[in-house]
Amino acid sequence: MKRISAGIVGALAAAAMSISAPSSTLFAWDAAAAHDRASRDAFASGHMTKAGPPPFAFIYGGKASSGFIGKWSVTSDEKTEGAKIIRTVVYTDSSTGLRITAVYTVYQDFPAAEWVVHFKNTGRSDTPIIENVQACAVSFPIFAVSAAGPVMLYRARGSAAERSDFGPINESVAPKAEIRFGSTAGRSSDTNALPFFNIATPEHGIVAAIGWSGRWESVVGRKGADARSLDLTAGMAATHFKLLPGEEVRTPSVALLFWKSPDRMSGHNLFRRFVLAHHMPQANGKPVALPIAHGVGFGGPFPCNEYVCATESYAIGMIERLHQFGIEPDACWIDAGWYENPTGQWWSGVGTWTVNTKNFPRGLKPVTEAAKKFGQGFVVWFEPERVYEGTWLDREHKDWLAFLPGDRNRLLDLGNPKALAWLIGHISNFIKTEGVTIYRQDFNFDPAPFWKAMDAPDRVGIAEMKHIEGLYAFWDALLERNPGLLIDNCASGGRRIDLETTSRSIPLWRTDYQYYEPNGYQCHTYGLHFFVPASGTGNGDPRKYWFRSAAMGGAVVMGWELGAGFNVRGAIEDVAEFRALREYFYGDYYPLSEYSTSDDAWTALQWDRPEEGDGIVIAFRRPMAPQPSIDVKLGGLDAGADYEVSFEDYGVTVVKSGRELSAGLTLKIPEAPASLLVKYRRVR
Repeated sequence: MKRISAGIVGALAAAAMSISAPSSTLFAWDAAAAHDRASRDAFASGHMTKAGPPPFAFIYGGKASSGFIGKWSVTSDEKTEGAKIIRTVVYTDSSTGLRITAVYTVYQDFPAAEWVVHFKNTGRSDTPIIENVQACAVSFPIFAVSAAGPVMLYRARGSAAERSDFGPINESVAPKAEIRFGSTAGRSSDTNALPFFNIATPEHGIVAAIGWSGRWESVVGRKGADARSLDLTAGMAATHFKLLPGEEVRTPSVALLFWKSPDRMSGHNLFRRFVLAHHMPQANGKPVALPIAHGVGFGGPFPCNEYVCATESYAIGMIERLHQFGIEPDACWIDAGWYENPTGQWWSGVGTWTVNTKNFPRGLKPVTEAAKKFGQGFVVWFEPERVYEGTWLDREHKDWLAFLPGDRNRLLDLGNPKALAWLIGHISNFIKTEGVTIYRQDFNFDPAPFWKAMDAPDRVGIAEMKHIEGLYAFWDALLERNPGLLIDNCASGGRRIDLETTSRSIPLWRTDYQYYEPNGYQCHTYGLHFFVPASGTGNGDPRKYWFRSAAMGGAVVMGWELGAGFNVRGAIEDVAEFRALREYFYGDYYPLSEYSTSDDAWTALQWDRPEEGDGIVIAFRRPMAPQPSIDVKLGGLDAGADYEVSFEDYGVTVVKSGRELSAGLTLKIPEAPASLLVKYRRVR
């Protein structure tokens, strides 16, 4: 460990602040006190019973639902499951047979409520047209604000494989105005928007989350007669359809979490805790620990691409080589290219999900067993929704596929029951027989044009709804049939992150942005961690600045080349450090520096665990940053407590009060680019 002199310790306390902290004040908070149960209860009693107006809306036969749904037959049923009260309210139109089932969930341990709505035709004839379905259509009079109290919308970009992926977007919601946002095309967090956002006034707010892995749109506005209230709508981007007799579809799911605090980070952190408790894959009653993984089949000269040149002997040799040098990942990884593909390009084989027996004559099982021998799991890549021209699915089951003129890609229609049943059976059997412990699903093209081509003019939205329902049924079946399985959610990186995918999977490769570029990875963590407490990305360099930039998301995928000059000692230290820090990333999150995509900036982030009385700060001085130090204000601390603060890279430990740390802590990094890890723990 690098040591510094007492003189630098003094400099750490005296350097001038060079980059301002985020606009919100960071201070100690009480998670329980931040629960706005009164507002949640008012919302639930007002909208989530059979007596009140429901929190969704639609047009039926040319008429707005608000004008007639209260006149339909309404029944209600309620049950309790752990911390959840689940209320099912059924609305039925006796004249047409349309039945609407709203499943409402009220959480007793968080000030949160969520719901999903199903439409079913129980009649003998087609329904009238159902259109403009809004899964969420509510107004919040509790958001009364004064002239001095603005309404702010805190949201984030989606992923476009850019440095600005997940970058925060902070907007003021002006009176008589609205803000409209949503996904670019057919994947939920593609390019424009992440389907999580925080609406805040100076004293309280609501974090909203949308569960829909296709096209969605939301509007936050104050355009009503009373601009002191706030209106929120969210739903699919386009719906105009009739239902056939016996047919059923569902809407996106919606979750709202109500918080109160002068600091909007209280809302973000309460929502992170809610996700960890109720919407993240669990193991033994706790959020699953994210893996540190290593690829075992990449590389090679032309025409090698991705993992098409991987072989049984190469992969096993890589697993054993990692073990030989004391580098022990939690899981090994084979990505695109392990299957039969006649052209030698990884994408040309998607649709033939059988192992390339030339490279793996005994299948993948010998490779997964080699990893298992060292206590390691195994990740295998699939892209089942995309079918390339000439592959097995294209040859044998064209009736399961959607086509576009001139496009060599096809979409496997997960709304087709036969296609879905085959996929569930085939992939589940593959997982069992080949020894897969982490199923990795990618999705590298836009399905929206295929869905549009499948829909008739009076069936707009049906293909998308059935495909997305099929996706969830597929993942649910894999998890049920393979206990302990983890699903890795990839869609050209992080283009399919939403409430529903978060409940079933983890994005272990959250962006296809320039592989291993550390400054962009810092930016991605900065924005994504406001809402998503668990994600991963890649690392190809064990130097601390590069490795920490990747690992601080909570998971890391290594692509290390163990050749001459490779820093084995540094690599072993990286793995050990990651394992020591992994649980901190599930703590409360505080950005300590301004967001910037520039190479001349600093990034400093904090994760605090108030129940354990400890936390970490990780800071990065980017290569062009001129300032050797910045001052930051730590969040979440007890002002009256003392904390032991350890500058891990310098071997320096000091004791400071929570009040001092909240007022300012100097972080000094003499070189650039370089990083600094600070640990702290409450001592009295």
